[in-house]
Amino acid sequence: MVRAALALVLMAGLAGPAAAACRLALVLAMDVSSSVDEVEYGLQRTGLAAALNAPEIRHAILEGGEGHVALMVYEWSGKRRQSVVLDWTALRDAGDIDRAVATLAGATRSESEFPTAMGYSLGYAAGALRRGPDCTRRVIDVSGDGLNNEGFGPLLAYKHFPLDEVTVNGLVVLQGDPEVVRFYREEVIRGQNAFLEVAEGFEDFERAMSRKLFREINDIMLGALPRDDGREPG
Repeated sequence: MVRAALALVLMAGLAGPAAAACRLALVLAMDVSSSVDEVEYGLQRTGLAAALNAPEIRHAILEGGEGHVALMVYEWSGKRRQSVVLDWTALRDAGDIDRAVATLAGATRSESEFPTAMGYSLGYAAGALRRGPDCTRRVIDVSGDGLNNEGFGPLLAYKHFPLDEVTVNGLVVLQGDPEVVRFYREEVIRGQNAFLEVAEGFEDFERAMSRKLFREINDIMLGALPRDDGREPG
């Protein structure tokens, strides 16, 4: 009896840390509002899949620290218009990443006719994190090409949703309006080591997303102030 009890204690001690060994819960929020046409949506979808599949990103996920990365991806547009593309997935090995990449590459667009409700999107992300895994860091990665134009904005979302210990980063797809960069910098990004990445149109989305994922997964904070266009120096 004593040996059996001791064995159970040892097994519990070994299983506990392994079950909780998640170093990063990462939510990717992809803009599918009416300002994003079908070609641009395709560039965004395939760009995300290619970025996740890049060798340096795969290495960062699998070799970047103790514990694994958990990923969840959803599309957002208007009020209550959010749709899961990839539900919470633990990326513990190459096969897990392969399956996530295949899901993203084969996704079909959920919406195309609704405006940009950023506050609602952040509220949805808060709910996704609440039901997600218990990880050391929690990060929301919001991509978009426009200003909030429906419902409450990000500042009200931060007041009313449980996002106090969550980092929110932004990826602006710049289509000519510099006001979008200001909006993301002043109202969207938030939390420890938060930063903004800028893509010069949807053709540049893969590059910007790759850079963004690398920084998020490795928790890199650059020391210099961002340039006026939202991009980092150099």
